[in-house]
This record gives sequence, C-alpha cells and structure tokens, in this order.
Amino acid sequence: MIDFRYHLVSTIAVFLALTVGLALGSTVLQGPLLEALESEADELRGRSADLRTEHEVSERLGEGADEMVDAAAEDMLRGRLRGVGVVGVAAPGADGEVLASLERRVEQAGGTVEGRVDLAEGFLEQSNATFVDELAVQVSPVAERLSGGPHTKAGTELGRVLAVPDEAESASGEGSAAGQGPDAVPEDRDTPVDDGEGESSDDAGPGGDDGGDPGNGYDAQAVLSAFAEADLLTVTGEPAGAADALVVVAPAGEGAGQGGEGQTVGTALEALTGALHASVGPTVLAGGPSSAEQGRVLAQAREGRSAYSTVDVAGRTVGDVVTVLALSAHAQGRGGSFGIGEGTEGFLPDPLPEALGTRANTEGER
Repeated sequence: MIDFRYHLVSTIAVFLALTVGLALGSTVLQGPLLEALESEADELRGRSADLRTEHEVSERLGEGADEMVDAAAEDMLRGRLRGVGVVGVAAPGADGEVLASLERRVEQAGGTVEGRVDLAEGFLEQSNATFVDELAVQVSPVAERLSGGPHTKAGTELGRVLAVPDEAESASGEGSAAGQGPDAVPEDRDTPVDDGEGESSDDAGPGGDDGGDPGNGYDAQAVLSAFAEADLLTVTGEPAGAADALVVVAPAGEGAGQGGEGQTVGTALEALTGALHASVGPTVLAGGPSSAEQGRVLAQAREGRSAYSTVDVAGRTVGDVVTVLALSAHAQGRGGSFGIGEGTEGFLPDPLPEALGTRANTEGER
C-alpha cells in the first residue's frame, strides 16, 4: 500500500537526483564546455583580426594605386577627349565631389566641361511622373513623335537640348565638324531606349529619323529653363547645345536605388540616361561599387544591356580615370561596362582608346 512515507521518499529521491546532476554539471561537464566555448571565441577573434588586417592592407594598396594613377594620369589621359564638349549630369543624391573630380579628369584628357545639370529629387519620383511627361510633351518641337515612358520622353528632350546641333556639326561640309580626321566614327543616334516599363523609344536626337529637326527657331536654352523653372533641375554653366558626350553620376549612399521607391528611382534614372544617350551620343553612367549591387541602378542597367557605358569604381582616383577612359572608348564606338561588379567586361577598356583628333570623333555609338 502506497502511503505518505512512500511519497516523501520519492520526493527526496528526485531532489537528490537534481542535486547530483547540478554537481556533475558544474564540475565534470563545466570544464570541457567552457574550454570549447573559449576555443571558439579565440578562433572568431583571430578571424576578425585577420579580416581587419586584410582590409587595412587593401586600403593601403588602394591608396597606393590612387597615388600611382594620379602621377601617371596626365600621360594616360592625354588627348583621349581632345575637342570633346562634356556635360555632367548629377542624379539626386549623387556626390558632388565625385562629379567635380570627373570634370577635372575630363579636362586633363583634353575635353571641355561645358556645364552641369543637377537633377532634383522630384524629377525621378514616381509621384511626379505625369507632370514630367506633360512637361516633356509641352516643350518638344516634335511632341507627336515622342514615345515611351515619362522619363524616356524627358531624357529625349533634355538630350535634344544638350546635344551639339547637327547644323554646327555639319557646317564645314561632308556631315562633320571642322578638322575631322579620317578615323571619325559614323553617327548612330537612333539607339532604342528602354523606359523600364516594357516600352521602348526610338526617339533620335536632332536630325534623327524619329526626333525630327526642331528647326532654326528651336530655343534650347528656353527648354532647359522650363525644366529648371519647374524645379526639376538646376543648371551650372552653359550646357545647352554644347554636349558631345555625357557623364551621368549615380546616387551615392547605402540605400540609393534599392527597393521600394528607390528601385523606382533607379528605373527612372536608367530610362532617362538611355534617352540622353540616344540623343547626345557617348554616355557613361558612373557610380561607386555599391551602385552595382543587386537591385541598384548600375546593376539594372547591366541586366538590361544598356546602350550606354557603365563604370562602378568612380569616386577614387583610379576609378575616375577609368570613367574617362570608358567615355573615350565609347566615343570611338566601343562602349561597355567596366569596374569590379557583376556584368563587367574588365576593370578598364582593353585595348585603351586612342587619342581623339577633333570633337567630331565623338560620334561613335550615337
């Protein structure tokens, strides 16, 4: 018969078992467990130190490469943009210092920085797409021929505004500028542009089959002013009618162009850059390594096989030189994607572009 004494003994036995287990755990098992944890912690600390050392070495190597390239940049870039009028376009959130550095390298390569266009945040935001579309149609001399999404249309008109007019390019005869050398690349401004919304636009620049000739009454400065007065951009210098080539600087920062509204902005910038390229000609979209990460603007451009060139190492001396070399290569009909990210064909153009003879040599890949 089970009585109170049995229950008492059973309860005592349970507590004794727990006491023995705790004692064993704090003595027999404690040593090996602590040793294993300490060993794992030491290994992680060692890996962290190794990674920190590797990072510091990489930084020193990068800084050394920048110093070496800076010392050799004049020889590397000499004449590669000779006579080329370049306009810089800064996307919302772009680092102004990066564009300023690129402009200095353009001048070092013999090019002329004709001006700069800074896009406002509202230009690429989805909430303003209808307004951007209506403005592009309103200012276009050939509105009936425009097609594609809002930013494709706006890019076509901005490109028409910035591009050197065909009349100036053909004034010295044979469809070329004065002094055109025998190695000039034929014009091809009719590159189809993907607007990121499943549509494409074949709108060409001035004189193209679909862009039409805006005529002698076309006031490029007034059109540029209309975009500025609408708070969509600001203008520095006199870029209207002066661009043989473009450098577009992508947004900087960790969150630029990634996910949600950011991805929409990236898609809009991709479409805008494509339309600018179709109207003007040689164009490079440049950004830092983060801009080439999955979902960001350079990655989108490369996945869509954009007709313009891309560089994902801008912002360092070596990357800025690569950007100018990419622009020169594009001016000679060899556009591509360069840098260290996925989808590149090399760190820099290979072979390197040749020195240009005149600004008319920049007609490649238009």
